[in-house]
Amino acid sequence: MAMITSLADLSVVLVEPSSTQAHLVQRMLENQGVRTVTIVDTAQAALAALRAASGHTVVISSLYLPDQAGTDLVTAMRAEPALETVPFILVSSETRPQVLEPVRQSGACSIVAKPFTEQQLSRALYAAADYLSPPEDIDTAEVENLRVLVVDDSLASRRHLRRLLEELGITRIQEAVDGKEAVTLLEQAMVDLVITDYNMPEMDGRELIEYIRTQSWQAEVPILMVTSEQNMGRLAAVERAGVSAICDKPFEAGSIRRLISDALTR
Repeated sequence: MAMITSLADLSVVLVEPSSTQAHLVQRMLENQGVRTVTIVDTAQAALAALRAASGHTVVISSLYLPDQAGTDLVTAMRAEPALETVPFILVSSETRPQVLEPVRQSGACSIVAKPFTEQQLSRALYAAADYLSPPEDIDTAEVENLRVLVVDDSLASRRHLRRLLEELGITRIQEAVDGKEAVTLLEQAMVDLVITDYNMPEMDGRELIEYIRTQSWQAEVPILMVTSEQNMGRLAAVERAGVSAICDKPFEAGSIRRLISDALTR
């Protein structure tokens, strides 16, 4: 697939039941240079449009749709191999963490809060474009032998991170569904980087970091936490435990690449 050079290279499937809101967003997209915008009003129509689409496609969706929620739409996308890597941007006034958590865990590119400006929408689009465009300035020879352990109870999040790592040239990737499984893997094999979520069953991210720093024979390994956790007290405890860097979910692809680079060069 051709490299993205501008937002004009993107095709957007806009999922919005309100015709007024849809036309408002469409004008914003056109002002940003997006030439192809397909407007649908239901999740099922969005899936049909995506299956027929080609090129660099991005979904911009409201949370509440007539047939199902936007969270269900992104879950359905991630369940289809052909749609699994399509960037998803949620536009919503919803703020409750329990409602937004499925979107954060799905590997969504951005959550844009209503009301929003054209500049905020533009940033979300550029994040999607960055996700679709493999980096050109990465020295594959430097990273192809890196061993990375990804720890997250969300399969969608692990797949999202794996794709970004593989685009960097990293192919030696192990996965664990929680801290307890990660400990077992760390006892068996050496790794060069650990990327972990915070909220997980059995052993959470903080407990995993504390274990690595105080009990593991790999106590110096760089640890990057990618999390939707918003509690500052919990995040402060993670920093005290010895995390190398923390990145919010949803995250921009460029940000995660920079954090990985920084963590590995410390």
